[in-house]
Amino acid sequence: MSALALRVAGLSWRVRPRGVAVTVGALAAVVLLMALNMRLGDIPMSVAEVLRAVVDAGSDNHFVVMELRLPRALTGALVGAALALAGAITQSIARNPLASPEILGVTTGASVTVVAGVVLSGSAAGGVSGALASFGIPALALLGGLTGAVIVYSLAWRRGLDGYRLVLVGIGVAAVFTNVKFWLLTVGDVNDTGRAMVWISGSLNGRGWEHVGPVALALVLLIPATLLGARSLDALRFGDDTVTSLGVRMNLARGLMIFAAVLLAAVATASAGPIAFVALASPQIALRLTRSAQPPLLASAVVGALLTTAADLIARTAFSPIELPVGVVTAVLGAPYLIHLIWRARK
Repeated sequence: MSALALRVAGLSWRVRPRGVAVTVGALAAVVLLMALNMRLGDIPMSVAEVLRAVVDAGSDNHFVVMELRLPRALTGALVGAALALAGAITQSIARNPLASPEILGVTTGASVTVVAGVVLSGSAAGGVSGALASFGIPALALLGGLTGAVIVYSLAWRRGLDGYRLVLVGIGVAAVFTNVKFWLLTVGDVNDTGRAMVWISGSLNGRGWEHVGPVALALVLLIPATLLGARSLDALRFGDDTVTSLGVRMNLARGLMIFAAVLLAAVATASAGPIAFVALASPQIALRLTRSAQPPLLASAVVGALLTTAADLIARTAFSPIELPVGVVTAVLGAPYLIHLIWRARK
């Protein structure tokens, strides 16, 4: 059977067994990779010792796992899920597999404000004390991401929102923001700009429970909302005229779903920096695994968590004892995939 009907409180959804199987399997892989990741550190542990430390408050390793390693692992998984979900929404609305939250101005806007804050204040982006490092960096990233999205949305609006125009405007605004960011890095102090580059690359180093909370809250609130809006996404892929004839309020549906994608991407970027290619690749991988007509939202989120967790594990082990920013690994892995997508589009 290709799809089952799920009815709850008068609403119905199509549930595909293959999509459920992919989601559950990817979720199990995320848990396993998180356990493997938490083995690493100055105090090496087995997977059994990690699990024991999680459930047993009296374990010798309980503090190390619960306060140092688990927050990092959870932050990576949740950030990957948020970025992938934002990417699935963006690609569905733009009807373009090359679309991602970067074209909404979120990640580039966040990068500009963070670099400006670091350069102008003379404070570091990570691992230092002070109000800017502990609270100001996430706040600046969130403010910059939302501001960038507002600029892109305002410029793309012409008596309605067209997906193609949104992509073009987003690319142009991202180019401007990127050049402003590099100019700030050029004029700033070399020590401050060097530390800011770590955040720009996307890093999970030093992540704590204060980084887990905002992303988890955003996912808890927005995953149900986006699943309710999945009906609109299904209709949007048929074209504007068809959507209007089906009775869907096209501009309202697009606006609400883009708003959800912006919030997800902004909160994720504020927590771990702009981790590249997760939002681009995860929905397309989930699309091919589930064999659905457009990127599946829930499966994309779990695949995004899996990619980020796997990339973090590679970043910590590939050149040990040197630890790479997770964004560097996702960029290295994602660039060939981007070339593959462009080649497929050309064919």
